[in-house]
Amino acid sequence: MGEIVCVLGNGGFGTALALTADRNGHETRVYGVDAAYVAETARTRENPRYLAGVKVPPSILLTSDAALAARGATVLISAIPTQYLRATLTRIAPDIPAGVPVVSVTKGVENDTLLRPTEIIAETLGARPIAALSGPSHAEELARGGPTSVVVASADPALAARVQAVLGNERLRIYASDDVLGVEFAAAMKNVIAIAAGVCDGLGLGDNAKAALITRGNAEISRLGRTLGASPETFAGLAGIGDLITTCTSRHGRNRGVGERIGRGEKVADILASMVQVAEGVRTAESVVALARKNGVEMPICEQVRRMLFEGQRPEVALRELMSRAPRPESDAGR
Repeated sequence: MGEIVCVLGNGGFGTALALTADRNGHETRVYGVDAAYVAETARTRENPRYLAGVKVPPSILLTSDAALAARGATVLISAIPTQYLRATLTRIAPDIPAGVPVVSVTKGVENDTLLRPTEIIAETLGARPIAALSGPSHAEELARGGPTSVVVASADPALAARVQAVLGNERLRIYASDDVLGVEFAAAMKNVIAIAAGVCDGLGLGDNAKAALITRGNAEISRLGRTLGASPETFAGLAGIGDLITTCTSRHGRNRGVGERIGRGEKVADILASMVQVAEGVRTAESVVALARKNGVEMPICEQVRRMLFEGQRPEVALRELMSRAPRPESDAGR
């Protein structure tokens, strides 16, 4: 028996998952906040702002009416960017049916509270089963049926299995985990490291530098994640190193693209003003560094990214400071 899947957020990844659910035979609806834009996408059956060149079949309801989108839903997918998540869910909470499980695909950490997306969902929508889905999964490829593997994490094994059944198919393989904290923090922090990887590209530093950056970036992610209580295995899996590799190397990556433009000398304000989609790593850099300082964890790459984004640190200076740090063993867990 098919599910009724409601996707909250009509960005690229939300739309790609809606296409996946539709292909799997589920009744699928997508909610977006911009009424005029949603009406245009419903007319043209395309989402050019977030997923250009991909047709959305008439079987998927596109609407700016949250109550209509969520009516009778059996599974909710939250695909709203972190910086808008709390305000949006608070506003539409009366339209969301109680107790219906939510699958979060949002990647970030809220600045003021340092809460993860699933924690924000629990606060705004009330007690209900919640899962987090993440992994190396660019919307552009997933929407076109490119082979993709991700992980869904939930404290409720039955919910994880249900998500595997609802969204999994021969093109989307979904593994299960119980490490919600690890999956969410890996998803958030990799965007910060991706900005640094883009800076490497913008400066033309080459493969050696970028490989080292990705490796040491994963060390930072793992270090903070373990300190916060995540499983070390998560950071060696799809949500960890898998998503990090994709985000740091792909032409699709918005965060990598921001870093590349910084490395080429563009001003951060100009870069962000020119973007249609949200680069989650920009706001997350502040949250990650705040969490690291709060927990006494050293994260030199993330710290330099934050300085470049918010203090005007020049990329060349950031590189020099990272490369001139005191020598230490590679296995030093605190460094």
